[in-house]
Amino acid sequence: MSEPAKVAAARIEVERTKGALLDTARELIERFQPHNLVDDLWESAKVKGADLAEDAVDAVAKRPVAIGGVVAALAMFLAREPLKKATVKFYDAMTPLFEPRDKAVALKEKKAAKPASSKVERPARAPAKRAPRRPTQKKTEKA
Repeated sequence: MSEPAKVAAARIEVERTKGALLDTARELIERFQPHNLVDDLWESAKVKGADLAEDAVDAVAKRPVAIGGVVAALAMFLAREPLKKATVKFYDAMTPLFEPRDKAVALKEKKAAKPASSKVERPARAPAKRAPRRPTQKKTEKA
């Protein structure tokens, strides 16, 4: 028995549609391969980076002083620890090693005389000699 013409045309259409669907599936599989995804991502990143660089150049050309100030502030923020250490070293180099001390008082106040008592007074002891004081260095950095 032969098939009617309509059924044969439908089978041919189904086969054609099935082939188109398989071609589309193969194309999707190829497109979503990891190396193809990375290549597409890299290309789009290059285009976007070029656009951003062009915009940045335009902004700098319009306001060079403002952009320079922002860049300098950012650089100082990022380098704050080395700048702090350099400032401390500079200060230490400019400060004398031994800072002058206050002059010792030449005459000490005399104590008021005590009233005479019936007790026997002992002779006063001579004050003990002290070693001369060494100047202490101030610490300028955190340990």
